[in-house]
Amino acid sequence: MKIAIVKLSALGDIVHAMIVIQFIKKFNKEISIDWFVEEGFKDLLEFHPDINKVYSINFQKVKKEKSLYLLFKELKKVNKLNPYDLVIDMQGLIKSAIISKLIPSKQTLGFDKFSSRERLASIFYSKTFKCSYTKNVIERNIALIENALGFCISDEEIYNKIPFLHSKRKKLSFQQSDFKKNIILIPGASNKSKRFPHFKLAELTKLIDANFIIIWSSEEEKFLAQQIKEISHDVNICNKLQLDSLILLISQADLVIGPDTGPTHMSWALNIPSITLFGPTPGYRNTLVTSINKIIESKSKVNPSKINKNDYSIKDISVEEVIATVKELIF
Repeated sequence: MKIAIVKLSALGDIVHAMIVIQFIKKFNKEISIDWFVEEGFKDLLEFHPDINKVYSINFQKVKKEKSLYLLFKELKKVNKLNPYDLVIDMQGLIKSAIISKLIPSKQTLGFDKFSSRERLASIFYSKTFKCSYTKNVIERNIALIENALGFCISDEEIYNKIPFLHSKRKKLSFQQSDFKKNIILIPGASNKSKRFPHFKLAELTKLIDANFIIIWSSEEEKFLAQQIKEISHDVNICNKLQLDSLILLISQADLVIGPDTGPTHMSWALNIPSITLFGPTPGYRNTLVTSINKIIESKSKVNPSKINKNDYSIKDISVEEVIATVKELIF
C-alpha cells in the first residue's frame, strides 16, 4: 500500500503530525509513506527513516513573487506523480486540500467541514472524517490515521512514543557544557502575544545555575536574545540554526523552555524535558503533557479556534512558577 500525507506547515504542526509515522509502520511495515510539505520545512522530514520520499511545495516563493505561473508550476508537478492508494490531508486548509485533490489517488481523506479551520477544504476529499477542532491536535492527527487505515493506537503507545526527529548532523558547532545542565531558551514565537517577556527569561537565568542557550530564527528574535544577554551576561546566543542543527541541539539538551512555538514542540517529539508557556493559545489543545513535558498557562480564557493577538496574558506567568517546574524536571 502506498499513501501520501499532506501537512504543509507550520513547524509545530508538522511535528505534531509526524508522530503518526511510527504507528503506521507498527501497524503494517509494508506501507510506503510519502510526505508533502512546504519547501522551508523539508529538512524536518528529509532524514526520517520511515518516510519513503519528501515532496516540497514552494508556496512561500509563489506568495513572495505573486506569480500565477509559479503557482501552476508547483501544482502541475504534483499532478504528474504516480497514483497513490490513499492521500491523507492532515492540515485541513484549502491549499492543502487542493494539493491533496491534485495528487493522483484512489481515495482522498480529510477532516469534514465541521472539523477544519477552513470549511471549504472538505469539498476536495472523496471521504471525510469528523473530529472536533477543539480537541487536542495530536489526538486529532492520530484519530484521522486510525480512521484512514482501520487500526487503534492506545494512550500508552502515544505516551511511550519513540523520538521521531532525525538529523544528518553528528556534531554541533556550538559547545554545550559538560558540567552544568544545558537549558535552551526560546524568546520568539510567530505572534508577539505568544512570547514570554525577555526580561523574565533574563531573570530566570540569574536564579538557576545552568548553561543557558538562546535560539532564534529571525532578526527580531535575535534582538530579543541580545536584550536577554544585556540583562544577564551569563547566557549563550546561538548562530541562526538550520533545522537539522536545531534537531541535534535540542536532542542533546537537558531542558527546553519556550512559548507555544515549533522548537518547544520539537522537544516533546525528541522526548526531551520541556516547559511550554501558554497565553493566548490553549495548552490542552496544542501539546501533550507528560511526566517530562509540562505546561504553564496564564489565566486567560482562550478561543481554541482563533488566537486573540491582543491577549498578552503570558506576561502574567511568574518566574517563580517557571523555576519551580524547572526544579521538578531536572534538579
